[in-house]
Amino acid sequence: MRFYVFNRRTLKRKILYMTLAAMLFGGGLVSLYNSRTQPVMGQPVYHGDSRYKEIALTFNVFWGEEYIPGLLDILKENNVKSTFFMGGTWVKKFPDLTKKIHLQGHEIGSHGYSHPHPDSLSKSANIKEIEKAEGVIYEAIGVRTDLFAPPYGERGPAVLQAAQEAGYTTILWSVDTIDWQRPDPGTIVARVVQKAESGSIVLMHPTEPTVKALPEIIKGLREEGYSFVTVSGMLEHMRTESAGFRQ
Repeated sequence: MRFYVFNRRTLKRKILYMTLAAMLFGGGLVSLYNSRTQPVMGQPVYHGDSRYKEIALTFNVFWGEEYIPGLLDILKENNVKSTFFMGGTWVKKFPDLTKKIHLQGHEIGSHGYSHPHPDSLSKSANIKEIEKAEGVIYEAIGVRTDLFAPPYGERGPAVLQAAQEAGYTTILWSVDTIDWQRPDPGTIVARVVQKAESGSIVLMHPTEPTVKALPEIIKGLREEGYSFVTVSGMLEHMRTESAGFRQ
């Protein structure tokens, strides 16, 4: 049997190291917990609160207007509300269609104005993009949005700081259908249903395969016990739960 003898200084040092290690480990667990349960100021949101068995379907719109009526019909038939992130120049071209989306109870968010690569712009240029889009969206539907889905999913410091200073929450996704590549509808359905989990934010676009896949996506997720919410509804659950957690 071995006996180890520590002097007082060595013992104190070991206790200090153990305490610091425990604090770091605990902090990491809290950070991981918070990342799935509450939005962090200035940081993009990829996922909702995993304690809620709910899904947010989102559509980034800068083209594909010919497919939007079909998407709206399917969403209405299935009593699903979703979030449409609209490009400013698109809204300017199609204000009536934008208004129709809004009047059917769907949420409107911003997809910027002219669909540049946000990471290539300065913070001030990004703010101008966001504010210009906000103006045309407000003109179309009479409501101001505070959700921003950056084009191409770019999320550099200038993009995130611009969104925060403009009063927006940056929204990304946890499930990407990659429907802009126009795969067959079955591939889109499989990507969503197999990858979805509680709190998933699903990224879609108005394409023909998406229209064909959407009924099966809704059916498949409901069979798994999921409900559908807008992104704002998901954020509200995150904020409510985080407030309770702090108490």
